[in-house]
Amino acid sequence: MAIHIRRRELLAALGGAAAWPLAGLAIPLSLVADLANAQSYPTRPITLIVAFPPGANIDIIARFLTDHLSSTLGQTVILDHRPGGAGGTVGTKSVADADPDGYTLLLSPPGALVVAPALYKHLGYDPATSFAPIATLFTSPQLLAVNPAVPANSMQELVAYAKANPGKIAFASPGYGTQPHLLGEMLRLQTGVDIVHVPYKGPAQAITDLLAGQVQMYFETIALLLPHVEAGKLKALAVADAERSPHLPAAPTTTESGFPKLQATYWSGVLAPNGTPTSVIRKLNETINAILQSPELQATLDKLNARPKIGSPQDFAAFMTAERQKWTDVVTRAGIKVE
Repeated sequence: MAIHIRRRELLAALGGAAAWPLAGLAIPLSLVADLANAQSYPTRPITLIVAFPPGANIDIIARFLTDHLSSTLGQTVILDHRPGGAGGTVGTKSVADADPDGYTLLLSPPGALVVAPALYKHLGYDPATSFAPIATLFTSPQLLAVNPAVPANSMQELVAYAKANPGKIAFASPGYGTQPHLLGEMLRLQTGVDIVHVPYKGPAQAITDLLAGQVQMYFETIALLLPHVEAGKLKALAVADAERSPHLPAAPTTTESGFPKLQATYWSGVLAPNGTPTSVIRKLNETINAILQSPELQATLDKLNARPKIGSPQDFAAFMTAERQKWTDVVTRAGIKVE
């Protein structure tokens, strides 16, 4: 079968005419096939697997993304929730095992990709080699909030109080190995404070006990804590980021508070099984980045106290590598073990 490729598309894919001799041009067959994939993809519905249950804030982004991918690509994109396992490892593994043809994609938060590898020996996949990163979607910084009864109005005052009262400050988390847990451990490692970890089965229970004073502090996304801060039921001490949040302009960053290494953002991104054609990865990356720049999605993200993160597949891969190294270091130094 003859494959027809426009000359300008071929030269663009090859990096420009100067890189290849035009006379007697020998085109690798793999490149011809890759370009053919880019021109025809997709020819049937795509399944986007999300490694968390429906109903969470991130589900709003997932539905927006599938709707706009469907209209842009001209094929239905099916949203398939597959929760289960630690940090969403069940749905993540199903994508690692899928055919690398661009028709099974993964939308995942950080847990299964950068935290679980440090905590579990047998995941059934390797986050560093089992996937082809496509695009990061958004980031949302964590906020440190305390119960109003805690006699501290800054991180410095909180650390001083914790040092003067060892074992009396309990910090909540939505479970072992979650970002809020690891941030609490990071604070303990950086300051030497004696604080007690209290894990819950999700953020709702953690916030309930924080409001009641059963625990004294909690790292969580701004979206979940902001209503309680605005109502005066919690005190916002610091945003775990390098920049202040426009939704909490009075809250300093951890850098401003004297803890520049205490930073963490909740994020999500899209990946494909390793071996997916690079032309398909590139097309999906360009499509997703265009969606992220739409005013409608930016308004949706703003309501969730998140911001779009536009970049290349290589940017996403480098970001995940740095995240894995950071959280692996915390898990190792804190001696965290999960059965």
